[in-house]
Amino acid sequence: MLLRRIKREALKLTDGLELVDFGFALPYTWVLVEGEKGKALGVAMTLPEEVQRYTNSIGEPFLDRFIEKADSTNVIERTLGLAAINAVSQYHIDLSDADDVDVLELLHENAGKVALIGNMPPLAKELRERGHELYVFERNPKLWDRETLSDALEYHLLPEMDVVIASASCLVNGTIDMLIDRAKRAKLFVLTGPTGQLLPEFLRRTRVTHLASMKVVDIEKALLGLKLGSFRGFEEGNKKYVISVP
Repeated sequence: MLLRRIKREALKLTDGLELVDFGFALPYTWVLVEGEKGKALGVAMTLPEEVQRYTNSIGEPFLDRFIEKADSTNVIERTLGLAAINAVSQYHIDLSDADDVDVLELLHENAGKVALIGNMPPLAKELRERGHELYVFERNPKLWDRETLSDALEYHLLPEMDVVIASASCLVNGTIDMLIDRAKRAKLFVLTGPTGQLLPEFLRRTRVTHLASMKVVDIEKALLGLKLGSFRGFEEGNKKYVISVP
């Protein structure tokens, strides 16, 4: 399980870091850490449709305890764990090799069949306007439209795809391993969105080729947006980046 491997790597990087604050909230669950170099904020998409009954098994909140729950079968624990891993990642990440480009710029004109995992309407619209043969998969029926496929078809259709652009919320809902396993033909596999704040080294020797995410550059503004449940307010405190997986 990839999340199990990622959490082991993240736990090696927690020395000197303290948990400052956290929140399980909409639209993102967040974890704030601090070390000698300052503060770092990590987030993970909250999936309310998957929230289960929950009794606190973490106990007193500590950074290591959150990370240990990243591969939990309970989505609340898994979301907090991934947000904590992202906070650690953002504290350590080196963006000197990152590109200030849009994820669409990674695709060649004749990219072949493109899978979009998670219905992201603006991205889907742009991909279609550029002439790509697009397949949009979505788990949540509330986000379906007439051109959306159920995520149940991913298992069968992903082996035919040349490009996969996946919402990094696939880390939260536990489908990342299946996506990587089935996308055997894809030469380009991008995890996109704020949930993809991972250190790229964590994904070495997987089929993931790029992370397209956000670095929080104004923590106070981003935190205010998160506490108010605002996508736009959170994203105003961020800088987008695309980075290759080594």
